[in-house]
Amino acid sequence: MLDDRLTEQTNPRSSRIDELSSIEIVDLVNSEDRLVAEAVSREREPIARAIDLVVEAFRAGGRLIYVGAGTSGRLGVLDAAEMPPTFGTDPDMTQGVIAGGYDALVLSCEGAEDHPEHGAEAIEERGVGPNDFVLGIATSGTTPFVHGALARARELGARTGFLLCTHPTSELTHTHDVVIAPLVGPEVITGSTRMKAGTATKLVLNTITTGAMVRLGKVYGNLMVDLQVTCEKLRDRGERILTKTLAVDRDRAAVLLDSAGGHVKTALVMGKKDVDADRARELLADAEGSLTRVVGLLK
Repeated sequence: MLDDRLTEQTNPRSSRIDELSSIEIVDLVNSEDRLVAEAVSREREPIARAIDLVVEAFRAGGRLIYVGAGTSGRLGVLDAAEMPPTFGTDPDMTQGVIAGGYDALVLSCEGAEDHPEHGAEAIEERGVGPNDFVLGIATSGTTPFVHGALARARELGARTGFLLCTHPTSELTHTHDVVIAPLVGPEVITGSTRMKAGTATKLVLNTITTGAMVRLGKVYGNLMVDLQVTCEKLRDRGERILTKTLAVDRDRAAVLLDSAGGHVKTALVMGKKDVDADRARELLADAEGSLTRVVGLLK
């Protein structure tokens, strides 16, 4: 197949996959998936650079905005949607833009990716500006919708990055503030980038947002203390965090959590400092959200 993009190359190791048994297919796919983590690891420096850019955007009152199409767009929307329940962030703080809009999340809308002007319009609709960081996700590196969005974002003064799974061009690396390119190799099924490329994308996005949230003080030790209790699972987790960090029983943890409006970090300060919820929030605000600065290191 005459295509320079690594994501479109034919994988010789799976060239006869249609002759394999079910267990042989499982083993083949698994052996290829093992290459993904190594490819992501080789991009450790640009991923760290992306974390820094996201932190800078958030501290300036800006946002992280993902832009993609198909699988890439869905993964961006997914990562953005997971931030509020996990880290208590405002839903606008991390956003996902997918070509084709909401319908494309559940139904294939492949033609939507062919229009760079629609990508630019999506950026304008969100009022992107100098404080924002826009990360384009296109594993093939060529999606017009993504390029249109990033070009407009740069015109509006935003920082931009690009995540792809093929060799980046020199133009790409010189255009954006960061380029992340985990080279996972040809897919088991030629061109099916929902597989290894999709897995690599999920790993990278997880690392970027988790790293940024840690840097912003939304994690204490390795506990997600900035979570907001919105369901029984999260309430259980919040109470367990409080029993562990405050050395109190479950009933006391429940009372603190209720008094804090379901916000674990506030409840933890209340328990440690013996203050009410309002004072706990003031202390956290003065420390820019850092629990360590308010109550000391987690023991």
